Amino acid sequence: MLRIVAPPLVLLALLALQPARAQSYESSIRVLPAPLRASLQPESWRPGCPAPLSQLRLLTVSHWDFEGRVREGQLVVHRDAAAPLSKVFRQLYRLKFAIRYMRLAHMYGPKRARPAAGDVTGAFRCRQSVPSPCVGGSASGRWSNHAYGLAIDVNPVENPYVGCERVRDPRSRPYVDRSRLRKGMVTPAVVRAFRAIGWGWGGDWTGATKDYMHFSHNGR
Repeated sequence: MLRIVAPPLVLLALLALQPARAQSYESSIRVLPAPLRASLQPESWRPGCPAPLSQLRLLTVSHWDFEGRVREGQLVVHRDAAAPLSKVFRQLYRLKFAIRYMRLAHMYGPKRARPAAGDVTGAFRCRQSVPSPCVGGSASGRWSNHAYGLAIDVNPVENPYVGCERVRDPRSRPYVDRSRLRKGMVTPAVVRAFRAIGWGWGGDWTGATKDYMHFSHNGR
């Protein structure tokens, strides 16, 4: 009996035609490693911030990027929010919702190494809440939910902070029109994923100000 053995290159070509095995969602929650604690100071955390470093956790999750690849994303969040948020990102992974940048270096690394285009999805930063573009200015005099690790901004370029039809970042101007859905824009399914853990969305705010990137434990 004649036995035909396919050359290695042919076998590789045949394997390439097979559907790729879906990668499974992965997540982990850790106490902040010492190097990360150091990198947060003094820009993102300092004595007097409302959340001590001991209350924060490093949440690592799988997510899809804008090129359709699976990436490992990282967020610093409050310890009470870490497990619920892992469930949210599991759902976003199932939805194949695209997140452009979500690494520690993107949020807390040296400024020269951060993405020039911005668009970083991030959570913890010890800062005041930012006034509406209607009002202007850079600080409100009140702690932001981000200062507690209880808020996340998702793809801020595609999901702008809008007030009186003005935006704080000119790159977000094309996304003020929410009627035409484009990659990275928050969808009703994304909002439902956060609502499932009791978090609210800045896109639901009443009045002339909407913060489409913003999700938080109390909706503010």
